[in-house]
Amino acid sequence: MPLRDVLIALVVVTIWGVNFTVIKLSVTELPPILAAALRFFFAAVPAVFFVPRPQASWGLVIAYGLAMGFALYALLNMSIYLGMPASLASVVLQVQAIFTILLAFFFLGERPRQLQLLGSIIAFAGIGVIGAGRWHGAAIAPFLITIAAAFAWGTANIVSKRAGAINMVAFTVWGNLMAPVPLLALSLLVDGPQAVLAALSNPSWEVAGIVAFLAYPTTLFGFAAWSWLLQRHPTTMVAPFTLLVPITGMLAGMLVLGERIAAMDIAGGLLILAGLSLIVFRLGRKQAPVTPGA
Repeated sequence: MPLRDVLIALVVVTIWGVNFTVIKLSVTELPPILAAALRFFFAAVPAVFFVPRPQASWGLVIAYGLAMGFALYALLNMSIYLGMPASLASVVLQVQAIFTILLAFFFLGERPRQLQLLGSIIAFAGIGVIGAGRWHGAAIAPFLITIAAAFAWGTANIVSKRAGAINMVAFTVWGNLMAPVPLLALSLLVDGPQAVLAALSNPSWEVAGIVAFLAYPTTLFGFAAWSWLLQRHPTTMVAPFTLLVPITGMLAGMLVLGERIAAMDIAGGLLILAGLSLIVFRLGRKQAPVTPGA
């Protein structure tokens, strides 16, 4: 892989890692679900007016938007709002790879290989270690919500794979368009009309910058650059870069937010990364690439 493309991959995974810290900042400035609604509105508009509709059924486009935009980020934002550390969320959310393998087995008939199964067992052991350290009080609720968010991401991966060999940038942009309305409706229901109107009526420059970062570098640029890399290089070369997302996520959380990770969280995170490394390298050698949705 040329140095230029390596640098592009490093920029993308760095942005995706910092994304978790910026989400933490967004839910301190805005109602959490409204923050997700604004992210996907600006990720879709005005891009949707310049990107042709993807050659996929409306059902798949809507399903992708609801899984990736609505379910994933409603759950992830809420988990971080309820106290899930951004740095730890960047690690735990990566179990989406395990859910992708399981869902592909049930809905696509893809049989996981032995190395993938071993990686899944190791990664789930890491989840168990983290969960054991948080099984008290309110700490377990945001952790379980993050796991549910990872399942939503895995579902979105299966939907995108169902779409086949199409323009995935167009598929993502139009899928993004399906998320803002249900997210806004849920925010009105959960947060109340007064909180939503108050947040929208007097936005600060800080809020505008946060939403812009989530919508454009993270969602539009990140996905477009990643798809471009996958088209130019074997998945074996590109997919392992995703293992850097939790590392950049943890560094950003500690440096920007001052988060501290408990010893059991570190041990569980290392097990998750070890298991995912087995899964990612086998996916790269034997299977078609799975769309990165974050």
